[in-house]
Amino acid sequence: MAKKKAKTKKTTNKSRKFSLKLNRQQKVVLGSFLMLFGLALIVAFVSFLFNWQADQSILNEFTDRQANAKNWLSKFGAAVSDFFIYRGFGIASFSIAILTLLTGIYLFLGFQSTSLKKFWFWGVLVMIWFSIFLGFFATENALLGGRIGFEMNDFLQDYLGFIGTALLMLFLLMAYISIRFKVTPELIGSYFKSGKQELQDAFDERSTSAVSETDEELDWKKEVKIQTEEKPASIDLSDPKPEVKEVEEEAEPEMKIQEPVKEEIEDVSMEVEAAPEEEEEDNLSNKLVRDFGEFDPTLELKNYKFPTIDLLKDYGGTITINQEELEENKNRIVETLKNYKIEIAQIKATVGPTVTLYEIIPEAGIRISKIKNLEDDIALSLSALGIRIIAPIPGRGTIGIEVPNKNASIVSMRSVISSPKFQNAEMELPLALGKTISNETFVVDLAKMPHMLMAGATGQGKSVGLNAILTSLLYFKHPAEVKFVLVDPKKVELTLFNKIERHYLAKLPDTDEAIITDNTKVINTLNSLCIEMDNRYELLKNAMCRNLKEYNTKFKARKLNPNDGHKYLPYIVLVVDEFADLIMTAGKEVETPIARLAQLARAIGIHLIIATQRPSVNVITGIIKANFPARVAFRVTSKIDSRTILDNQGADQLIGRGDMLFTQGNELKRLQCAFVDTPEVDKITEFIGSQKAYPDAHLLPAYESEESGTGLDIDVSERDKLFREAAEVIVTAQQGSASLLQRKLKLGYNRAGRIIDQLEAAGIVGPFEGSKARQVLITDLAALDQLLNEAPNN
Repeated sequence: MAKKKAKTKKTTNKSRKFSLKLNRQQKVVLGSFLMLFGLALIVAFVSFLFNWQADQSILNEFTDRQANAKNWLSKFGAAVSDFFIYRGFGIASFSIAILTLLTGIYLFLGFQSTSLKKFWFWGVLVMIWFSIFLGFFATENALLGGRIGFEMNDFLQDYLGFIGTALLMLFLLMAYISIRFKVTPELIGSYFKSGKQELQDAFDERSTSAVSETDEELDWKKEVKIQTEEKPASIDLSDPKPEVKEVEEEAEPEMKIQEPVKEEIEDVSMEVEAAPEEEEEDNLSNKLVRDFGEFDPTLELKNYKFPTIDLLKDYGGTITINQEELEENKNRIVETLKNYKIEIAQIKATVGPTVTLYEIIPEAGIRISKIKNLEDDIALSLSALGIRIIAPIPGRGTIGIEVPNKNASIVSMRSVISSPKFQNAEMELPLALGKTISNETFVVDLAKMPHMLMAGATGQGKSVGLNAILTSLLYFKHPAEVKFVLVDPKKVELTLFNKIERHYLAKLPDTDEAIITDNTKVINTLNSLCIEMDNRYELLKNAMCRNLKEYNTKFKARKLNPNDGHKYLPYIVLVVDEFADLIMTAGKEVETPIARLAQLARAIGIHLIIATQRPSVNVITGIIKANFPARVAFRVTSKIDSRTILDNQGADQLIGRGDMLFTQGNELKRLQCAFVDTPEVDKITEFIGSQKAYPDAHLLPAYESEESGTGLDIDVSERDKLFREAAEVIVTAQQGSASLLQRKLKLGYNRAGRIIDQLEAAGIVGPFEGSKARQVLITDLAALDQLLNEAPNN
């Protein structure tokens, strides 16, 4: 009895033993969980690739319910993705998610788990291999190999070096392919051999196709005859015999003609030889591209590094929305309009860095002009500077009221340069001007403008705007692709760009300074650009191209011979910081080449950016305005100036400090210009200037002006009426230059140059010395009188 009880007890304990084997229901539950969990990992990992930087700060605030993560699976997705990708195996961690999803599918559908173990074994090995491999490139992007991949790669390189680690990774890859897919050199050789045999069989089959087709045709015709003899298509029952005989008589000649042909084809063997196709003549340019690749204009400075974003300062210009200010402005706008019996159906506010746009929809029957005339009244009620009403806003069907913010935000150059809209811009000459009212980065293409006119009162942001334009091009274009011609009559605004003279600047031959500060040299430079324009048009004509982009594409494809004078042509951007001063001192001598360049230079890649602080009609003439469709207006002092620059009012209602209006021939857009300070420009130019440069600045064609003194006037009777007065001015100032005579005697450049030549012939001034002023040979007025009285022929 005791034995029986002991046996029973032993059996009971065995039945209660824990087992890891799952039944079908448990497999379905676990499989569905793993399947959905693997899918969640994939979603979290994909989202992490786009939002990992924004979610870094959330990881330390996981328990804070107020913190929001941008990951599609919120804080859980950010944390698990950070663990597997950033702190784990990098992008290779997708293998974990896929294997988890695959395991769930196997369990859910009840598949055999034998192959699943192989998937896990090889999947983990592949994940580790890819993590280490991507660790080679993880110096700048931690997402590639993850922390494990980076550390393992670093460990291997410490003991094996870079080449040793690369050879080890190659060995592991070859071992994986050989073991996992059973690939051997013999298998690869047999694959190519079988492919060759298939091609040979196909060729043989093609060569005998003619014979087989004839045999098939004979068999078909024989069958037709038999059917015709046995069963005619139609038989007359009243007299069938004639009909049958008639069919046989018609069929017999056809068969008699064909039978000998069949015998000839069967008896005579035919050898088929395919005629070789004529080879196309290889184009020389295609051969050059195949042998040497396309022409690379950046090859001379192949190690040139673009300025880094760290050189620009982050001003932290984050827009803060003041709800109380918005509500207060809304109530005052509604109240002011109600006072004039204007009811509003809807109002919407868009907060920008400098101004807030209030869009209103008036009740039906309200005239827009009535609201437009209340501009000053609304400004009075809001106690704000620079109220601007847009009635209506193009394309929206609303009326806009722009109200300046009490606390304006700074739009840094760093924020617009680092924006995807600029970094991914598919433009030839992208300019990041600033941000719109809706806080979007505003980027335009100078190559499509094609010229820009900029105006604004003193201290409103013109020079900062020019620096923003030049900075945009420095961050986007290689020195071989663009050159600047800088004109700075104020002598202090653009001097920092002297450091990049041999990288980006263009100048006349035999000149010391690339940045032009002397007004007399501006005319020579403008005329030199006209010569360059004519030369480029000649090259485009010979190359049968319509614009510079087509020409350079053709040249890089080696379809243009350098022996014929063809060369890679960079874009040339002429920047004039103060145009009014040039018009005052040179007049038509400046306006004529400027107008000619503006009219013709678009196709050949010469673009003009002209700034002035005095947008009056005698400075910005009709010829200038007609050829500058892109206009930028900073704050001006009067509505007349606003209409002169924009052909519309509104620039007088701006608030200054970079607040500007931009138009390109259509609607006006209000922007906040990106701010780039002088120290930032200094760092950028220092970074570029410290690198290897070209031997000299880009040289423009030589231009001989009338001031060169090649034809001296020695006839006293042909001297200018103001000759003596001009001589007294020169001797008194002890400075022999045509620009001095222009200012003192209010002369044009050509007349002043002729008088200088006459003074040289008379021995009063010395010869032309390039960029230097002529030497005055007479010390005082008494010596001048003695010279002119004693030597009247001089």
